[in-house]
Amino acid sequence: MSCVHLDRQGGADPAPTTREGCVGCLAEGRDDWVHLRLCLSCGYVGCCDSSPRRHASGHFGETGHPVIRSFEDGESWRWCFLDDELG
Repeated sequence: MSCVHLDRQGGADPAPTTREGCVGCLAEGRDDWVHLRLCLSCGYVGCCDSSPRRHASGHFGETGHPVIRSFEDGESWRWCFLDDELG
């Protein structure tokens, strides 16, 4: 890995803000997200870029928190928005 942000996110995950689904979609009364992502800086749970509202990317745009991971069962990959790198 050449991404320092992914290297720094090797510890325990933060507690998710919810296990019910995408925080943004739930606040809007929606449940049509495709996949969920967990922000490894703060635990925000947002929907992926294949979802209509792309809340995980929006969270990055608002906060600058660089690394997310899949919040789907059986998946453990991570993604750095700043370096466009998978880890």
